[in-house]
Amino acid sequence: MRNINEIIIHCTATPEGRHVTVADIDSWHRARGFASIGYHYVIYLDGSVHAGRDVALQGAHCLGHNARSIGICYVGGLATDRKTPKDTRTAAQKKALLALLRDLRSRYPSATIRSHRDFAPKACPSFDATAEYRDI
Repeated sequence: MRNINEIIIHCTATPEGRHVTVADIDSWHRARGFASIGYHYVIYLDGSVHAGRDVALQGAHCLGHNARSIGICYVGGLATDRKTPKDTRTAAQKKALLALLRDLRSRYPSATIRSHRDFAPKACPSFDATAEYRDI
């Protein structure tokens, strides 16, 4: 079993309202040379939570943090112009993300919840997850 000390939130960096699946992300990641999708969970626009890479396996989502983290990605993160970072989470995504984070924190009580942007020079996940989920 992996020793998890971080839960890192990401976005797909796709335009608001665009439907993206685990299979889509898996294809993108394989094209970049990954063995499979790098995230452990993906939250669709409708709030449904889908498994990506098995949590027992190291992810491929945050350089230098993969060995001891779980990666969660919500679909969206860009305005319709496809360039501007924007918190595009639907009400259903927000509810599902909160429930998933509470569940993961119950299983990994010492894990901190962080934004991908805390570790990389990018806007991902297009909102401050570290601050928003500080009290979970």
